[in-house]
Amino acid sequence: MQPGSSSSQPPSKNPKPDRPGPWPPRIEPFVPRTDPDHNPIELKTWAKRTGFNSNSGEISRPLPTPSSTAGPTRTFHDQPTTSAGPTSKPEDSAPKGPERTNRVRFNPVRLGRRLRERWEESTSINKSAGFSDTSEDLEKGLDRAPLPDRAVHPHPDRVEIEPAQGGERRRNAGHVRGEGDVGLKKETVGVDLHEKGFERELDSGVLSDSQWEVEGEELRDKEVYRPNGLKCGVTENPGWVSLFLYGVQHYLSIAGSLVFIPLIMVPVMGGSDKDTATVISTMLLVTGISTILHTFFGTRLPLVQGSSFAYLAPALVIINSDEFRNLSQNKFKHIMRELQGAVIVASIFQTILGYSGLMSLLVRIINPVVVAPTVAVIGLAFFSYGFPQAGSCIEISIPLIVLVLLFTLYMRRISLFGNRIFLVYAIPLSVGIIWAYAFFLTAGGAYNYKGCNSNVPSSNILLDSCRRKVETMRHCRTDVSNAWHTADWVRIPYPFQWGPPTFHIKTVIIMVFASLVASVDSVGSYHATALLVNLRPPTHGIVSRGIGLEGVTSIIAGLWGTGLGSTTLTENVHTVGTTKMASRRALQLGAIILILFSFFGKIGALLASIPLALAASVLCFVWALVVALGLSTLRYTQTASSRNVIIVGFTLFISLSVPAYIQGYSPNTSLILPSYLIPYSAASSGPVHTSISGLNYTLNALLSISTVVALLVAFILDNTVPGTKQERGVYIWSDLKRPDIDPASLEPYKLPQKICCWFKCLKCLGP
Repeated sequence: MQPGSSSSQPPSKNPKPDRPGPWPPRIEPFVPRTDPDHNPIELKTWAKRTGFNSNSGEISRPLPTPSSTAGPTRTFHDQPTTSAGPTSKPEDSAPKGPERTNRVRFNPVRLGRRLRERWEESTSINKSAGFSDTSEDLEKGLDRAPLPDRAVHPHPDRVEIEPAQGGERRRNAGHVRGEGDVGLKKETVGVDLHEKGFERELDSGVLSDSQWEVEGEELRDKEVYRPNGLKCGVTENPGWVSLFLYGVQHYLSIAGSLVFIPLIMVPVMGGSDKDTATVISTMLLVTGISTILHTFFGTRLPLVQGSSFAYLAPALVIINSDEFRNLSQNKFKHIMRELQGAVIVASIFQTILGYSGLMSLLVRIINPVVVAPTVAVIGLAFFSYGFPQAGSCIEISIPLIVLVLLFTLYMRRISLFGNRIFLVYAIPLSVGIIWAYAFFLTAGGAYNYKGCNSNVPSSNILLDSCRRKVETMRHCRTDVSNAWHTADWVRIPYPFQWGPPTFHIKTVIIMVFASLVASVDSVGSYHATALLVNLRPPTHGIVSRGIGLEGVTSIIAGLWGTGLGSTTLTENVHTVGTTKMASRRALQLGAIILILFSFFGKIGALLASIPLALAASVLCFVWALVVALGLSTLRYTQTASSRNVIIVGFTLFISLSVPAYIQGYSPNTSLILPSYLIPYSAASSGPVHTSISGLNYTLNALLSISTVVALLVAFILDNTVPGTKQERGVYIWSDLKRPDIDPASLEPYKLPQKICCWFKCLKCLGP
């Protein structure tokens, strides 16, 4: 019935008020006037002009109220009507109180607001939907848009999206893509905007699709949002059996980082096989303690804390300096005590950086463009060690690398008992198979060379051919290590087990920069993991709290003597994505198992007997994975931006080229050290020469460490080269108000109730 027309039919018991004019009302669509990268000012102006409500995602227009006096009034069609007509509302049905509004729910993203990388897609959709710059075409465009059929809801105050024909409402509106391309399961109806702070994000020009939700569903709990395929959420407790299986699975998937670092360090430090087994047991203990502390007092994300590769390159630089290289007696303990002192002081600096709130200020200028090349170089820094060590035993290393790639790439979709066993357990399965293969080669006499004995030091072997064969025997044979025979059955690692630490300012400065690199690495892991488990990125206070606790756990690592600091392992991001397990309880139970294993010396001895070539082959894959995870951080930025491409490319190149230049000033080391250790020997003979020998050592060492060069170059370029916030990814990581949109999404980050009272005075450490 047209507005203003008369009717002789008697009114019904529950008369529905007629709508004046056409419905929905004509709404001017948002069309960018400048460029595809929508100007926030234009967006805000459009929202105010059209009556967009930033809190509810609705268009509010005042409903014309009939006048009590005769006279013409106008509807939305500007058609004159008379208040005396039959369409005038009875007096008892007139609205009381504030002015009523009619609302139409719609999705502004479908009206043209997209990010730059989605501009072409948005344009094609708008054209196909018939959108134009005039309000007359909006109603037609909505009818032709690729959305469910529309029918006018009988409620006078709202127009909802419903199936026009019979049938129930669609309860599953498919998957809505959020940031990080993680699908979210939502039981939804219609279209609605549920975020409270839309106006703030409207100002920034960034609005993710995950902010749109379907009308008719009330958010009962944030935990109903879960990434597709996630088996266990952060706060879920699936039962003791599942927790045990998930915990063991998580730690096995990152076994390469937990076990193989001592296999590299201890032999270079002059340690025995028994020392290697002891360091492995100590690392298991510290990893278990650090992980439990982090899940209670840190960011509380499902992240394993352990000895990181970010500390390995600086440690190798200290180990291969002249003053330690020429030691003959107690070389291992002497170097370990030096590393302990440097790690302890650097960890105190990291603790102050986190708990003082300074890290919350530093995070503002550490963006994905800084994190990506820095983390990538952590893996690239060992390119001179990886395959040169693995290549010493080709018959073991090549099959292992092929097997790891086969499991992780070609067989990743094969599922047994509901689990992708080959993808999750790629490293332990490959190591077990190739280790057994190496055992049969050793037992079959493949590495028996007449007149050569692997127990004789290389310096006492006169024949060059025999010296090379002895190196092959030490890298390939499974019975070379005597750790099993010398290790104790039960041995509990204890603080200062290598002796009291020693402190020198030159090594402390090197480890301080290593802690900064580790902190940047952790920041990237925090944000990537939060998106994987469907949590809002951590606030600056949460990041500071996590970094501060990593400093505390690194102090523990220094006291117990692992040789490296304890920080978030970058491989966690890959592990959470492959295992689909994010339960803190599972990590805590797995950490307890690691602590128990550390008390049995034979377990560390068994791991210490892994052939070195086999360990180097696994690390080739692990380091490559670290490179890929670092570069994947760029997905939070505009990767097509020439600014970002140049910064990242130049940083990667110069971080490898500058250390190569520094290493050119130490030609004599090639006669003393093997080729894979030469990149870490330039601290004592670099190009920097001043009157202060300690300063020379520190500067040459820092310039020879690729990760330090990458961090400095990327940090300076990203914060001095002009660029929009969208280009740099600032909105995702450095927006202080972003988490305030939905405080409930920060619940998993909050400290336990009994601990919160300790941190009330430190507001900078909480959400």
